[in-house]
Amino acid sequence: MTISEAIRFRLNGREVEARGVDPNTTLLHWLRASGLTGSKEGCAEGECGACAVALVETGPDGRTRYEAINSCLFLVVQAQGREIVSVEGIAPSERVLHPVQEAMAKGGGSQCGYCTPGFVVSLFAEYYRGDEGPLDEESFAGNLCRCTGYRPIRDAAHELATIRRTRHDADDAHRARLESPAPDAKPFSYASSTRRFHRPTTLAEATALLAREPDLTIVAGGTDVVVDINQRHVRHAGIVSLDRVAELRGVRVGESAIEIGAGEPLARLEERLHGTVAMFDQLLPLFSSRLIRTRATLGGNLVTASPIGDSPPVLLALGAEVVIAGPNEDRAVAIDEFFAGYRKTALAKGELVRAVRIPRPLPGIQRFYKVSKRRMDDISTVAGAFAIDLDARGVVTSARLAYGGVAATPIRARRAEAALIGKPLGAASIASAVVAARGELAPIDDHRGSAKYRRAMIGALLEKLVTDEAETVAAR
Repeated sequence: MTISEAIRFRLNGREVEARGVDPNTTLLHWLRASGLTGSKEGCAEGECGACAVALVETGPDGRTRYEAINSCLFLVVQAQGREIVSVEGIAPSERVLHPVQEAMAKGGGSQCGYCTPGFVVSLFAEYYRGDEGPLDEESFAGNLCRCTGYRPIRDAAHELATIRRTRHDADDAHRARLESPAPDAKPFSYASSTRRFHRPTTLAEATALLAREPDLTIVAGGTDVVVDINQRHVRHAGIVSLDRVAELRGVRVGESAIEIGAGEPLARLEERLHGTVAMFDQLLPLFSSRLIRTRATLGGNLVTASPIGDSPPVLLALGAEVVIAGPNEDRAVAIDEFFAGYRKTALAKGELVRAVRIPRPLPGIQRFYKVSKRRMDDISTVAGAFAIDLDARGVVTSARLAYGGVAATPIRARRAEAALIGKPLGAASIASAVVAARGELAPIDDHRGSAKYRRAMIGALLEKLVTDEAETVAAR
């Protein structure tokens, strides 16, 4: 790929160019340095949503749409060739407000105004998602307001549902834009001073780059790597972005397995697999916010190898395998063998995760539980994922019980699994499994929870499983 000295993209309807920018620079910092200060920095880690902007993207249905993201976690070099709308580009003119802005102002949805631009952008993206039904409140759940209170903002969203259904401005340029395709992905390489950036669009290009430069920092959604850039002031000499590699995207549901591209954003996974994998339906709404899930990927959550990652316990319980691509050929590793230690994986230099495979048929009983200080958008203290099959008599024929947050890696409670197999699923067998699980797992102590608390949760989540299953059976 030819090395470029400039980053070019479309912003608020016009072509812009950035030169001499460090590849570690976020879009948020570039916007503010360019005088577009409507986007704010509140947390620099994707929790507050004050920095939200909208990307023009192609949805899973092939239609063009706006997707709200955190610009504090999106590198400006990743904007190359893309189309972006910041809060400054939403109003039709300086004298005319957009319906989203009108609804916020009319309902008193702003006090200090710091968070307001982020809410406006998230509501803007959702406003154009369809014409019928209410606006999805989850679409702005990643936007934090500390002073207004959420009722006026929620009221504005409800008002917008009516406006969207009844008002169709013939000169709405934002709606008209959705009638044309989103920008195509093209390979891109960029250098500034001694730092470089590469964006391949095929797996062959990506693996060739990593073979030549094995020390490149891999970025997919950026929801982990860019936090280190923002908060720990890490500066990477070389970055390779995988967010436009076609072979890393997509979900394929086959007779024997479900294959999920490692680069498929979690929000799209939520759309594509809704109602197909029960444990994903339970996991994904608890997996941070929509703003994060629009960029975060399943592969990235695995490669981070955090002991408190939300997806590893689920994949352990489902018996998944990780498909790894390298300079030669793919290799598959059972998820049980993928985590080699704290923040360590089975990946060798130059390798990357291509996909995750979940075997079918899926277990009959699937439960995911997350214990955290906040119910939503928080890091787990303990997570439990349980997959169980029963025979016609209600006897356990298979069990995979996985936990996060209790050891240096996500882990299965194998003795507890053995205690269940061959017994009817009920209070007595669960009591035996709880004793086995507490005996084999040695929880860690940290600021999120003591070892004693975690040990209690190990058993409590198993007990909740059997209670929830009994309620489900009774409701049938």
